[in-house]
Amino acid sequence: MDTHEIHTVTGAFGFSGKYITRRLLDSGIKVRTLTNSLKRENEFGDKIEIHSFNFDYPEKLAESLRETTVLYNTYWVRFNHSDFKHSVAVENTLRLFEAAKKAGVKRIVHTSITNPSENSPLEYFSGKARLEKALMESGISYCILRPAVLFGIEDILINNIAWMVRKLPVLGIFGDGNYKLQPIFVDDFAALAVEEGKKSENKIINAIGCETFTYKELIKEIVKITGEKPLIISVSPALGFWAASIIGKFVGDVIITKEEIKGLMSDLLYTESPPQGKTKLTEWAKENASILGVHYASELSRRKDRTKSYYIKTE
Repeated sequence: MDTHEIHTVTGAFGFSGKYITRRLLDSGIKVRTLTNSLKRENEFGDKIEIHSFNFDYPEKLAESLRETTVLYNTYWVRFNHSDFKHSVAVENTLRLFEAAKKAGVKRIVHTSITNPSENSPLEYFSGKARLEKALMESGISYCILRPAVLFGIEDILINNIAWMVRKLPVLGIFGDGNYKLQPIFVDDFAALAVEEGKKSENKIINAIGCETFTYKELIKEIVKITGEKPLIISVSPALGFWAASIIGKFVGDVIITKEEIKGLMSDLLYTESPPQGKTKLTEWAKENASILGVHYASELSRRKDRTKSYYIKTE
């Protein structure tokens, strides 16, 4: 890889973006980031250039991408909220692609999701499909990475499942719990993204981990690893969502949405593809059992306070 190149990462102070940035810097690549969190605590200091997204100012957005060889796009929103929406994230990403083309970016490594479809009734998956189509039609060299779930010390899903295992005497599973998911370690995902940034071939990769779980199996693994003993019961999706909403009010967050439950139960976080990650969630969770789920990880807090690091220090 040419160490004189500039690679731009969206959200270098966030979750996957941080790991991608770290690997690029370790390779001697000059890194620039586009972010909405200009003052977020981070490990990079003056090692990277920091620019605002400037979605509302296309010329400034394009200017911030000048001389960029590879753009790694991790920008997205998890759910609709009064302060952010899937539809806005789609339009902003389309502007990002247009600015990248205008700036002469040679390749885009784009984070999508497993099983996207423009015909999906779930806005998360239809929005991702629309962006994939736009990127493929842009004329820019691309690699589309489709992870199901990312895990790591800064993640939300696995951490908060562990938090509920630790805090609740009874834990509900939506339906029979036999739908599947394939989590990939965030640094394995970052390694894949950086490796694909070196190439020019257009491709789509299901970026899944090396272990496949049913949701019920995942819960039981986390129970075993944490050493807790909640009663695990099957509940209807409606009851499970209601219970999660009540807990969400206490922690000031959205724990899960109806769309996320539907996507999970429809096996949209599963695909019959060769694994791309090498790190087993079970082994990683055992190594990090002392901190996994000790603190709740809040999606809304991260968006409201754009100064604190995603990593929750436990000491």
